[in-house]
Amino acid sequence: MVIAEYLDETRGVLKRDKRLFAEDPMQRAEIRRLTDWYLSKAESEVTRHLVRERVLKPVMPETAGGGSPDSAAIRAARANIRQHMKYTNWLAGTRHWLAGNKVTYADLAAAATLSVLDYLGEIDWREHSAAREWYTRVKSRPSFRPLLTDRVRGLSPVSHYADLDF
Repeated sequence: MVIAEYLDETRGVLKRDKRLFAEDPMQRAEIRRLTDWYLSKAESEVTRHLVRERVLKPVMPETAGGGSPDSAAIRAARANIRQHMKYTNWLAGTRHWLAGNKVTYADLAAAATLSVLDYLGEIDWREHSAAREWYTRVKSRPSFRPLLTDRVRGLSPVSHYADLDF
């Protein structure tokens, strides 16, 4: 995040309306807050556990911590997803982009986090229509589309993962 802010401060002026940080200090604080929410809080409460249990442990040797997934860890992470998705849905329903009127680092952080969970089929988008509309806009951005072609060896994504209009 520090590097992103440095680049925005030193090179962002040349990008004018395409900057990923706002000029206003209060808006910048909101961008930082939401970026931290998704990259730290959601990571520690949800993503880390699901990736470890569903992606890493099945392919790791038992001597390195591999083995059967811990169903209690998966249940706890899934319960936490609901809270994060409710919040994302509220943000997306009250703002055009998560931190305001234009795309920012907060949207990129949220999209990166939710993309992992979406790949694993862990998000019920039917319950979060505003978040789904926001995520559809993010997925449709030319800079995001290449990420939708990434694959985890031995683990296929849900059928709608790369669909821009899911």
